[in-house]
Amino acid sequence: MRNKGKYDFSAFGQAIKEARESRGWTRERLAQEVGLAPRYLMSIENKGQHPSFQVFYELVTLFHISVNQFFFPDTGAEKTTRCRQLESQLDELEEADLIIMAATAKGIQEDKGTGE
Repeated sequence: MRNKGKYDFSAFGQAIKEARESRGWTRERLAQEVGLAPRYLMSIENKGQHPSFQVFYELVTLFHISVNQFFFPDTGAEKTTRCRQLESQLDELEEADLIIMAATAKGIQEDKGTGE
């Protein structure tokens, strides 16, 4: 029989806190966005409290957080949270901005390829 220990949501809570802070949001602002008490969000962020599935879903979709990194950490998750967040930001750019971003990414790749 499989071990049915409780999942530790500490890493999830930390990811939510980092995503919230990267947007410059207070816990109160996030609480208003998702209709939750700030104290409940504090428990998720700082104590790894287990959120309901609905709250989990709302938070990962709001912040474009990859759940693979939490449930399948050793499999090299398809898309990391940072990739999903960057993709979301790119979706909001205009075509001229995307050309600049593509050239920047290409320059970084080429620089890494030369070992400089």
